[in-house]
Amino acid sequence: MTTEDCLVVTVDGPVATLRLNRPTVGNSLDVPLARALMEAAIRCDEDAAIRVVVLTGTGRFFCAGGDVGAFGAAGNAAPALVKEITGYLHSAIARLSRMAKPLITVVNGPAAGAGFSLAILGDIAISARSAHYTLAYTAIGLTPDGGSTWLLPRLVGLRQAQDLALTNRRVSADGAVTMGLITRVVDDAELLSTAMTLANEMGRAATQALGQTRRLLLSSFGATLETQMEEESRSIADAMRSAHGQAGVRAFLEKRKPEFN
Repeated sequence: MTTEDCLVVTVDGPVATLRLNRPTVGNSLDVPLARALMEAAIRCDEDAAIRVVVLTGTGRFFCAGGDVGAFGAAGNAAPALVKEITGYLHSAIARLSRMAKPLITVVNGPAAGAGFSLAILGDIAISARSAHYTLAYTAIGLTPDGGSTWLLPRLVGLRQAQDLALTNRRVSADGAVTMGLITRVVDDAELLSTAMTLANEMGRAATQALGQTRRLLLSSFGATLETQMEEESRSIADAMRSAHGQAGVRAFLEKRKPEFN
């Protein structure tokens, strides 16, 4: 385990857990936390031993968004500060989105602003029942970041995205799962155990196939049907020649559970 003041990174077998760790300010994002998150995302992307990534928060909040106190203290330098924070944050989000391994977001409490963006980023987003979600930006005269204007309409549709972004309506965990913002809701006491059980299951799965499936889903929005099907054809052929594909087919034919080493 390695610990930074603002981010705790734990690697246990195939599972890396990134824990936002500024609980006294709602795990809000300042420059050190955004930079640490980027560095951790690069590490997870590059380390082949890491096969699944979990992102969560410490304390009552998942993430309250940007550190508004730091924005106020920066005075006329606030625009430059925001560019620095979003530069690191967006780099982290891009790598967490594009890495060839799944991301599970474990939303332990309220998620607002950039925290909203991070919460919905997971391939699987598991929420505590007590959590709630709000974009919040326009309420203080700002505009969304963290990729939310790209991902949100793809998850819930343009009309819902307009409503959430322009009115800052707070959505409960149950409402978020009904809307399609998140994957599932569990009782608070069961959140971590549920998430880690899933993470370990995915860590034993065919990581190569999960990574390529992830890529195909993300690329589909910019592709025609024919282009996407050609990508699917090439991807499944690559998977068939891979060690994981061969192990999976062999296990199926031998009527046993596959082992993807």
